Amino acid sequence: MTSPLRVFALWFPDWPLRAALGPPPHPPTALVHANAVVACTASAREHGVRIGQRRREAQGRLAALRVLLHDPAKDDRVFLPVLRLIERHAPGATLLRPGLAVIRARGLARYHGGEAEAASALLGIITEAGYAEARIGVADGPFTAELAAHGSEPCTVVPAGRSAEFLAPLPVQALRDEQLAGLLTRLGVRTLGAFAALDAIEVRDRFGERGARLHALAAGADSRVPAPRPPDPELVRAVEFEPALAGADQVAFAVRQTADAVLLALDAAGVVCTEVRIDLTDDNGQVYSRSWLHPTCFDAADLVDRVRWQLEALAAESAKAPVDEARAFGGIVAVRIVPTAVDDAAHHQPGLFGSATDERLHHAVSRVQTMLGHEGVVTAAIAGGRWLADRQVLTPWGERAVAPRDPVRPWPGSLPDPVPAEVFLPPRPIGVESAAGESVGIDGRGSLSAAPARIDGARVQAWAGPWPIAERRWAADGGKKGHRLQIVDDRERAWLVFCAGGRWWAEGRYR
Repeated sequence: MTSPLRVFALWFPDWPLRAALGPPPHPPTALVHANAVVACTASAREHGVRIGQRRREAQGRLAALRVLLHDPAKDDRVFLPVLRLIERHAPGATLLRPGLAVIRARGLARYHGGEAEAASALLGIITEAGYAEARIGVADGPFTAELAAHGSEPCTVVPAGRSAEFLAPLPVQALRDEQLAGLLTRLGVRTLGAFAALDAIEVRDRFGERGARLHALAAGADSRVPAPRPPDPELVRAVEFEPALAGADQVAFAVRQTADAVLLALDAAGVVCTEVRIDLTDDNGQVYSRSWLHPTCFDAADLVDRVRWQLEALAAESAKAPVDEARAFGGIVAVRIVPTAVDDAAHHQPGLFGSATDERLHHAVSRVQTMLGHEGVVTAAIAGGRWLADRQVLTPWGERAVAPRDPVRPWPGSLPDPVPAEVFLPPRPIGVESAAGESVGIDGRGSLSAAPARIDGARVQAWAGPWPIAERRWAADGGKKGHRLQIVDDRERAWLVFCAGGRWWAEGRYR
């Protein structure tokens, strides 16, 4: 069994406010973006100001509330010195977002004689540097460690293998998915423990890959060491400069096309990058490397930002170094972007069908459509109908999907949700046999001649039905009719099949 990945999570509460206002205490203040509160001080929360409130509502709760615009770039710049401080005492610190960094616990814990001792020592260093509000969580995996750091104690250690127990009483809002949390709350599922108790297959069918991943996190599965898909060496992109470029903005501007090339290579491979290493080579031949993590996945702008941050950090270190120790940091002659951890793109695109798509996805899909032709990329929409083939409408990317049949109208005999993820067009022949090896039949009353025992060469584990379906019975040919069954085999495949004219056909398959 794989050992849990123990990590330290260093969390700095209300970091955007610390970056904007300096060390606490702060007067009642709120940072807003797009006319909504994205951060607020503890003194403002005491008067009912909350993250997500509209600006007018927050000011209605506290007339003396100070309102400032949020500057994410400043959050990043101000956190870089803190990250350098952490790295001097705990090499390998990885930035998840400004105000949150994670470190593998094994080496640090061995050096200090234990996880609690290491956390206490690291917290003392950070507090001495002027960050008394910092919190440290130690747990199996970054997700659990971050939530442990959110506790009231300066340091919280979750014992190995106890992630599920620690997470169980926390609210589902801890998953940071407002849409899923709202739906689960309406269904009466209000804690991570209740969410984790749901059947994993049913969660995947209902919420897709992203829902399945969040379900695994709620169950403490983040405690397992990830086995990322090894990145393809062809995903690496590099650019050289002649003459060397000295300014961070110059290099960032020049590397934009390289970042776009990395994203195109990732899109072509059907993956996204969750961890990247950036190698900077100066005109003295010195190579400066650093790894960066992203909470979801990198886009081109994120890669350019990391190059700029890395250059600004190097320039700051060179400027602060003593004269007798200062190293000659020359201009940059090459930048190399190396994806070091990738994940399936399907896990990171919840809005691909059925909701608004972001600009990055639209840009990437449009490029693919240019290569494959107008109908090479299509989107799916649900239409009305009794058969799965009638309910699926495929529209070329960029065009408005128009359902030929209203899905809201009643369609007697249609299949209720969830519908199969895979639809066979046309339906494929399939064998449904009894224990005696004979084909199962259906009589005029809709009764099976025998219980299904085998399907497509596999043993039947469970089945439901049959349900009659018929349409256009007034037509000269009698219309289309049959009887449906849902069957689960011993390979954990769920089939939707129907019998028509004495033969069995696979209409779809659940995933």
